Amino acid sequence: MLNKALGNVRIILVNTQFAGNIGGVARAMKNMGLSRLYLVNPSCSLEDKEANIRATSATNILENTIVADTFSEVIEDCQLVIGTSTRDRGMSLPLLTARATGEKIAQEAVQAQVALVFGQESCGLHGDVLRCCNFHAYIPANPEYCSLNLAAAVQTFCYEIFQAVEAERTRPKNYVYQYPENKDMEYFYGHLESVLKQVNFIVPQHPGQMMDRLRRLFNRARPDEKELNILRGVLSAIERKSKHE
Repeated sequence: MLNKALGNVRIILVNTQFAGNIGGVARAMKNMGLSRLYLVNPSCSLEDKEANIRATSATNILENTIVADTFSEVIEDCQLVIGTSTRDRGMSLPLLTARATGEKIAQEAVQAQVALVFGQESCGLHGDVLRCCNFHAYIPANPEYCSLNLAAAVQTFCYEIFQAVEAERTRPKNYVYQYPENKDMEYFYGHLESVLKQVNFIVPQHPGQMMDRLRRLFNRARPDEKELNILRGVLSAIERKSKHE
């Protein structure tokens, strides 16, 4: 398992009709580091060869799939349950796009069991299942034709989950950026201009708009205090080097 958060995410398929779609879902999950697949009252069999054909190298996920009779038993230990559907079924649940779903799961799956639920191919999630969910997720798509194949829908959500988990994993932790005061930036700009003139990068008689452009560059970059100190150190090193040449 690539990440603890991914290990806490389960994909639940309710009343799935076609074994090939289950195989396709398994492959989509493995592509994105997910491995926990649950089936609720499927009308097809995991033993169907079409499931294995579509799964290709993800047959290990099929082998460990949990099959249950009721939806309640596969979510009883979950702290977050998100149902996916293009229809609201009369439920007034908070809506999440696929991207927002990935971000929500990435934040909560670090410490919680999370379920992402998909309905039957022909009619989606029933209202009684959606009623048990905390959020209603959907994939923004062409309003004239927004119905996706089950495996494609799972792939889309799994991709967003993987990307969001990776972003959370690589985000600097417990670091508070301390930005310099404006006067310190002014000292830096003065130092920068002095050094650039010293090495003849700026010709005093024809300075043009060089410093204005550099100001815009560093204002957009917004260096923090440590980064500004590094920049000042670079300028000081250039000064020392040029004086000895």
